[in-house]
Amino acid sequence: MSIDGDPRDPVYRPGPAPLRSHLPILGGTLEYVENPLATMARRYRDHGPVSELSFLGATWTALIGPDACQIALQNADKAFANGPGWGYLVGPFFDRGLMLLDFAEHHHYRHLMQEAFTRPRLEGYARTLAPLVERGISSWTPEWAFEVYPALKSHTLDLATEVFMGGAEYAEPGEIGRVNTAFVDCVQAANGYIRSTAPLPFTKWGRATRGRRLLEEFLRRHLPARRANPGEDLFSALCQVADASGGIDDDDIINQMIFLLMAAHDTTTSTVTSMVYELGRDREWQERCRRQCLDLGPSPTLAELEGLTDLDLVMKETLRLHPPVPVLARRAVKDTEVLGVAIPKGRLVSVMPLLSHHMPEYWTDPEIFDPERFTEGRREDKSHRYAWEPFGGGVHKCLGMIFANLESKLVLSALLRHFEWSVPLDYVPPMKNDSLPFPGDGLPVSLRPLTPARTG
Repeated sequence: MSIDGDPRDPVYRPGPAPLRSHLPILGGTLEYVENPLATMARRYRDHGPVSELSFLGATWTALIGPDACQIALQNADKAFANGPGWGYLVGPFFDRGLMLLDFAEHHHYRHLMQEAFTRPRLEGYARTLAPLVERGISSWTPEWAFEVYPALKSHTLDLATEVFMGGAEYAEPGEIGRVNTAFVDCVQAANGYIRSTAPLPFTKWGRATRGRRLLEEFLRRHLPARRANPGEDLFSALCQVADASGGIDDDDIINQMIFLLMAAHDTTTSTVTSMVYELGRDREWQERCRRQCLDLGPSPTLAELEGLTDLDLVMKETLRLHPPVPVLARRAVKDTEVLGVAIPKGRLVSVMPLLSHHMPEYWTDPEIFDPERFTEGRREDKSHRYAWEPFGGGVHKCLGMIFANLESKLVLSALLRHFEWSVPLDYVPPMKNDSLPFPGDGLPVSLRPLTPARTG
């Protein structure tokens, strides 16, 4: 990934930039989809940290760089709301998910849902996941062009089905595959050009509308069993929280489950795929991580996973270079300003932390994969409070980030203990950016089994 131009270059014009000339309706959509990082760098260089752009048929204010992003994410004057921002993109399909709630209501639901992510529950999730990860990864068949992304996507859905819903043994034949397709359709609706919730054929929003309906029906059908026979899964945890608090009804349990399944499934797949890519290009770091994981064995506890220091550094650096969510959506709920630039009430706001991860003011050689930049002796992520924000910030910081870390480490640990892999140093995956970013070619790697001598 590279930036066209240096964001430190010439002094920018103050005030909002004039809307750039683009194709009607599509606005800057095509430019963003082609290369999000280059788009952000150009806007920052030409117009500064706050500017206007046309995107998906609407006028947005773009906030780029850590200073501008910090103001929106901390949201000290409560001028920005998540719900109507994300709602414009995916609201109908992740309606009332935690990410789309705001202010007192968001605080109430977040407080209740934190019970599903306490340390004892996370330890239970780790116990549930470890044998499933081991069984799934060990069954992979090595080949010279093994496509990592679809394999991981299928595997993480299996994991989510188990740890979030207590297994799929009660699902009908083929149902889990349809659930997976429904999630993909809902996520990809974000950049749909025809934005009608009517199930119009051949449109992203039409497919997402049908997908949302399928997900609701699937979860509602299985909710009574999770309530009657609770396990260590997240679905059971939410049912118990709801019954204890009286503050979450069945509809909202389903709403939160759909949101959490999407968040955990897609972001974990993206993170692990990017880690495989970077470790495939850097054999030294791959071996460093492998040595720790071989010592750990196939059934690590949460505490043992937290002790994988080298893998933790790799994950942080990968999230810097390839954050699963490069842009966050908001809407101004009152007239406000950011860095002296006025933002009117009702304006859609795009918070773009991706460029902050690549700015040479805050990072040494920012395009280089260098996990040691996160070691205690360097801590380049402390160069600015919002220089590194792959999980967002403020009150909306990702509730499940510790769960995401443990799942990603479990999958990488199993991969490192069973296989070694490589990709050509000049290979750059062709990224698709019309939803959460993913490699359009599946990320082919040369996957080879680890020899018995090295595993012993």
